Amino acid sequence: MGTHATVQKSGMVFPRNLSERSWEQIGASLRELVNSSAWWLADWLIYGEVTYGWRRYKEAVERTGLDYQTLRNYAWVARRFEHDRRRDSLSFAHHAEVTRLSPPEQDYWLRKAEQQKWSRNALRRAVRASLAVQSGRAELPDSAGDGGQDATAGAASPAGGRSGSEITTLTIELSAGQLEYCSKAAAAHGLPIDKWVARMLASAERQSA
Repeated sequence: MGTHATVQKSGMVFPRNLSERSWEQIGASLRELVNSSAWWLADWLIYGEVTYGWRRYKEAVERTGLDYQTLRNYAWVARRFEHDRRRDSLSFAHHAEVTRLSPPEQDYWLRKAEQQKWSRNALRRAVRASLAVQSGRAELPDSAGDGGQDATAGAASPAGGRSGSEITTLTIELSAGQLEYCSKAAAAHGLPIDKWVARMLASAERQSA
């Protein structure tokens, strides 16, 4: 066996005498490949939508064996970042964390993440803390974990108050599709997603009263 790893469709075979440095470089390359593939698939889907029409490109996606909903989620993020606004030093997941923000806010937080070398979770916590300060609430808990996306809202107490200890913080875990729907609905009302959710909860409370 040589001194290089061998890539197969079902895995990777490593030689016994592979240096630690080479092993590290392989890991870094795989990381870049995984990160880039989300952007590539997103742009591939968007091109198909624009060029071939919904039915034809959806049939083509099905023939590839790729998961259509996953691609839609990727495309939802990619549409919010023109190529010149995507940062190669950050992961696709970093960009996904700030999609609900305005473009200037997106650029600000991605620049901060790049400068501070934040992980995706560190970026999430920083953005949440900032949103909490803007809305006058304490820092929101990071309870969604690595695998989910969430929208957090401060709901009014039954008496309608929104100050002091009467504020209740809710953390709602959403799928990417649900988050996309809520983000669009919030944008249609000119509201951040947390304030839109709070408004919906208040409306439901009034209707049930």
